[in-house]
Amino acid sequence: MTEIHIRIEGRAGRITLTREKALNALSYDMCLAIDAALKDWAKDDSVALVILDAAGDKAFCAGGDIAELYNTGLAGDLAYGRDFWRDEYRMNARIFEYPKPVVSFLQGFTMGGGVGIGCHGSHRIVGESSQLAMPECGIGLVPDVGGSLLLALAPGRLGEYLGTTGYRMGPGDALHAGFADHYITQDKWPALIAALQTSGDAACLAEAAEPAPESPLAAMQPDIDACFAGEAIGDILTVLRGRDDDFAARSLKSLSRGAPLSLACTVEMIHRLRSATTSMRSALELEYRFTHRAVEKGDLLEGVRALLIDKDKSPKWQYADGTVPAVAVSQMLMPLGADKLTFEEE
Repeated sequence: MTEIHIRIEGRAGRITLTREKALNALSYDMCLAIDAALKDWAKDDSVALVILDAAGDKAFCAGGDIAELYNTGLAGDLAYGRDFWRDEYRMNARIFEYPKPVVSFLQGFTMGGGVGIGCHGSHRIVGESSQLAMPECGIGLVPDVGGSLLLALAPGRLGEYLGTTGYRMGPGDALHAGFADHYITQDKWPALIAALQTSGDAACLAEAAEPAPESPLAAMQPDIDACFAGEAIGDILTVLRGRDDDFAARSLKSLSRGAPLSLACTVEMIHRLRSATTSMRSALELEYRFTHRAVEKGDLLEGVRALLIDKDKSPKWQYADGTVPAVAVSQMLMPLGADKLTFEEE
């Protein structure tokens, strides 16, 4: 497959995304190939660890490839998207639960589906160009691929802020928010990958780690915690509208780009997942409730049309006045019954 290069080099299983011109966007076939390799290597004693990286300087993975998902959804085919999300989420869970170290090198854009493969492993490396985000609300989705768990576990109310505004985290921000483990300048990555392949030991990463760059997100934490603590998105908007400062103005502008239903569901999901019993599987199962319904009952098709197809950036959202009834949120997040996401091997 020209989209992805999977092989064993030395003691490492290597997965390199090679869709450089498409910012290494993740296709359905790539998800299945990654999952198959991980299954094989889990039982292969010659593979001591897994390395995930990507071609080019611009992106590790800028998200999922949703063109086919849009086209099938527009034609009334709901099965394609539901199958894609189901299999992708199972792969995300496999990375999170993997019995061997999984090392990811996250240059440039790591967004959406890229977070799902790059930010659930044991050793997540960012460099000077890294920009991480969960911008799904802007196309009528919610932060998914296990991203909702990362958001729920982030300090204070960062989860609500990052999940609803789509804020792009630099390397210092990603470390502060818990999306990455080590900052290492990118000129050192090739030598580290070579060392990992030779030794099969990830200890060299902590030794190579450098002081984290400053985090603008950390500086904004008091404002974020004060403004994004509401029970629902309406409460958050009320607080922001009651303030007259740059932070509130910037936040309101960012929130205005998201689908109101997606914003409301994102806040509800993060609140539900912020409990002692939360797991990656429970987060993915909750996300799947929304994505399973996203084409039929959500704003996904309209969001993709406005942002990526017609590019008029003028989506006609449901609940355009920003007032989302609680029942609408409940309906998107209700259990799916027989369609529930499960993680049993096929």
